[in-house]
Amino acid sequence: MSKHCVMGLFSDFDEAFAAISDIRKTKIPGVSVDDVTLKSPIEHPEIEEVLGERPVHLQKFTLFGAIFGVTFGFFFLAAAQASFLVQPQGGKPVVALPSNFVLMYEMLIFFAVWGTFLAFLFLSGLLRKRHSLYSENVSLDQVGILIDVDDSNLERVKDLFKQHKAVEIREEEIR
Repeated sequence: MSKHCVMGLFSDFDEAFAAISDIRKTKIPGVSVDDVTLKSPIEHPEIEEVLGERPVHLQKFTLFGAIFGVTFGFFFLAAAQASFLVQPQGGKPVVALPSNFVLMYEMLIFFAVWGTFLAFLFLSGLLRKRHSLYSENVSLDQVGILIDVDDSNLERVKDLFKQHKAVEIREEEIR
């Protein structure tokens, strides 16, 4: 059973909103809101009511980058100070923590920023192969809805788009 990607272009956002609402009400079995991607030239905050909250994993990568930065910063500085002509003198620590706190903080920020940047590249899909389905009208004034469906639901999705007055319906087989 092959999968298809169907794109419906709508000139009216309310019709696109109604189409997504019908998908949410499971009028098409086997298709959920997680399979829906909305393309629009402007932001529509009210669509989150229908699409639901999407998980955001960016903060986790930032946190792991910050934790790695602190631990790497401490061990890197401690190793560099401890192995560089160690000549212990009375009462002076080999690895002085107060002077290293600033550098550890800077390493925390450095790796947190890199973790955020790399997570953005991977999670946004910039490095992924994309569907070749695209319409230049989406960047002008129309709203596009992309849905990944099986062969069995392909006609149902097209009928749903036609029911909600889609201007154009495009289809592509995904391999």
